[in-house]
Amino acid sequence: MKKLLIVLAISLFAFMDASAQVEYKVVTSVESIVPNGLGRSRIISANEAKDYKEYTSTQTEEDNTRNKSKRGDIRVKEFDETKLLNFFNLGGIRFQNIAANDAIITSKINTMIEEGWELAFVTSAVESAGKGDNQGIFITRYIFKRNK
Repeated sequence: MKKLLIVLAISLFAFMDASAQVEYKVVTSVESIVPNGLGRSRIISANEAKDYKEYTSTQTEEDNTRNKSKRGDIRVKEFDETKLLNFFNLGGIRFQNIAANDAIITSKINTMIEEGWELAFVTSAVESAGKGDNQGIFITRYIFKRNK
């Protein structure tokens, strides 16, 4: 009986180790904070994988050779682009647009969860050059994970 429990424990540990492998996916929403509705707002989700190592160089004192990757090689050509509404229109901030964006982003998150993804992290930031700039974006990255 003791041997059986040890075999079961080892088997369970091996299974847990194999199932612990996860994959991640990043989905980004970019919402314009440009006045008068002139900006573009989107949800972006890449449909192709890239290996960062192909575009990375390690700098040392002896070797400071830079990675010579071309921009076109780095670009992702297969991605989903979901239209969102801008935060502003001619009348100023548009709360209906924010609510519509929330509904679309919620739909994207719920669909990803139905596909087996778990929302692991969310991070956001605002970019604006400064006073009187009239340019800017609100960016949010949703990082999902699931077992391989």
